[in-house]
Amino acid sequence: MAVDAETLKALPTGPGCYLFRDSDGSEIYVGKAKNIRKRVSSYFHRGRGHPTRTLRLVQEAVSVNTIETDSEVEALLLENRLIKELQPRYNVNLKDGKEYPLLAISRDPFPKVFITRNSSLRNVDLIGPFASATQLRRAYHFLMRVFQFRTCDLDIQEHDPQRRYFTPCLNYHIKRCSAPCTLRINQEQYNDDIKALRAFLAGRNKRQVVDTLRQRMAAAASDMRYEDAARYRDQLQAIDRLQERGRLRDWQGGPAPVIAGDEGARKLAQALGLEHSPRIIEGFDIAHYMGTHVVAAMVQFVDGIPNKDGYRRFRVHGEAGDDNPGNNDFAAMREVVARRYARLRDEGRDFPDILLIDGGLGQVHMAVEALRTEQVHLPCVVGLAKREETMVLPSGDEIRLSRRNPGLKLLQYVRDEAHRFSRRYLHLLQGKQLRPERGRKRKQSP
Repeated sequence: MAVDAETLKALPTGPGCYLFRDSDGSEIYVGKAKNIRKRVSSYFHRGRGHPTRTLRLVQEAVSVNTIETDSEVEALLLENRLIKELQPRYNVNLKDGKEYPLLAISRDPFPKVFITRNSSLRNVDLIGPFASATQLRRAYHFLMRVFQFRTCDLDIQEHDPQRRYFTPCLNYHIKRCSAPCTLRINQEQYNDDIKALRAFLAGRNKRQVVDTLRQRMAAAASDMRYEDAARYRDQLQAIDRLQERGRLRDWQGGPAPVIAGDEGARKLAQALGLEHSPRIIEGFDIAHYMGTHVVAAMVQFVDGIPNKDGYRRFRVHGEAGDDNPGNNDFAAMREVVARRYARLRDEGRDFPDILLIDGGLGQVHMAVEALRTEQVHLPCVVGLAKREETMVLPSGDEIRLSRRNPGLKLLQYVRDEAHRFSRRYLHLLQGKQLRPERGRKRKQSP
């Protein structure tokens, strides 16, 4: 009995793994997909020019089983475990003698997590191999955001007095590492995070990992260890975002322009008259389609580098009685700026050094008005007018810099990233609205 059309139609359309079995009931191939039905069906489409090995697989497969996951990231990890456990004969990619990438966790007091192709490393635990280095690296970026492990080569010991004076690297500031090189986290707490990472990689129920993190967050809050509680909260939020933003390619940012971050910050401080070079820049952009689906996006840069965990998106509610908030970009900007910084104020979190508005003097005035209403003071608010690429200050003064100026290039990078992020959110909402309508039209067809 071969895999028939009815079986294919019944397959799920979400991410997960699929297993082909032969007439003896043995697993002969394991694969992963972001859309199981679409991927499995592609094997049985004629005229695709499949290689001989794939044609043999299709001829031998009599059944297919599926395991759904919440995201493609989890599907990648599950695929690796299933191949290692079942050893399907058609999964030659991981059995042809090549040195495929592995995820390594060292056995140090503060374990380091890294990617390697050396399967003979000592004093490490290896997970893998993985068929695709690119996909593993994208999953690795996600894992860094959740479990905040170190990737450096430092020799870190619990009672080393130098930890008291050590300055953490950029990964700490963009929430990729909990900085065990300092006293911000002790050995027991750090290894709790590594245990949670191991549980996630081992395929334990994600709910179990989430419940454990929630228990730790509650215990930390009860003991008034608020920084620890905030770290667990950030881990939980990152796991929640995995289901929302679970495609592997979403964990790979686009190519960044060539900008010297330190030089750009220095030039900005000089041009704007700031006492210190700015470390954190947050930029806002408004997007809508003919006044509908009004959204805003905020991006965050730390030391000239995009901090994807700091990105936020907003649905614009509009003022009471305003049926079409998209007709007023100024009011939309005032609303989202107020929401953002009122929340930071209430949570006692740090404010940015520069607030960048995509627009001219009118949008800048709306941002300043929102900050004044919420009684929030920021060191610098500046707009960037697209046509002339001119910096606009709340006073109405304009600053023109050379197009080659690193400070201007940095602001342009922030502005363009905010615009890209807001357009992406707008397209997402439009797609969600159109899908049900298309479905209804199909049902009405004869």
